[in-house]
Amino acid sequence: MKKLLFTLVIAGLGIIVNAQPPAGDAKAGEWYGEKVSTEGAVDINDVVKKLNGGSEFPEVKIKAKITEVCPKKGCWLKLELENGETAMVKMKDYGFFLPLAAKGKTVVIDGAVNLKTTSVAELKHYAEDAKKTKEEIDAIKEPKKEVKVMAKGIVVVD
Repeated sequence: MKKLLFTLVIAGLGIIVNAQPPAGDAKAGEWYGEKVSTEGAVDINDVVKKLNGGSEFPEVKIKAKITEVCPKKGCWLKLELENGETAMVKMKDYGFFLPLAAKGKTVVIDGAVNLKTTSVAELKHYAEDAKKTKEEIDAIKEPKKEVKVMAKGIVVVD
């Protein structure tokens, strides 16, 4: 019985430790996921204009400013768009996370960019992760068409 209890305590601590965003300052030159070069990066707003025109970007390097990092694990980001909206970034295969210090930093992301509709359930999940109020979460009633990025790698530019 003691061994079982000890095993459960150790497993619980492991889960708690792993449920935190990674530590770090997200300094210029630091990368997460696959190593990324900044060469050839395109401003995200240029990509969004082409997406709205029907183009697809299964492989592109974008440059953008991070407005939000998932406070729960660092497992998603939001990027600033010039129209006042944001683009949602998820990490490929849930393979890496960013520290909270990445908020406000400019990054280059290597990955795929497309327009997708996010379900109400998923929007509510992100709102819960972001520690929004119950009223803000309950106010989400419609799916949202948004710019989505699936990142293979991210490098901090400044």
